[in-house]
Amino acid sequence: MSEEKNKQQVVASEYNLDACLDLGVRRFAYFSLIGGFAGLLLFRSPVTRWASTAFGAGTGIGSAYTECSKKFGGYPGKPTASISETPITKGGED
Repeated sequence: MSEEKNKQQVVASEYNLDACLDLGVRRFAYFSLIGGFAGLLLFRSPVTRWASTAFGAGTGIGSAYTECSKKFGGYPGKPTASISETPITKGGED
């Protein structure tokens, strides 16, 4: 029974890895195209156009990395602030 469970975990892990690679390639391509198109519209210099394309590619890779980290359970998410129910008072006031 435990061997079947281990095989299922390996298959699920491989599926997540394939899904993450696919997501990374797609977001890299789409965000690069969006950055390149924005560079054509907004900038005149070829250097800034390439910088816009590189920024788009980096944004795509970063968003894919964040989502894949969530799938593998390594991303803790946003930390929540603890709010106490009792009000904070200054010492010495009566």
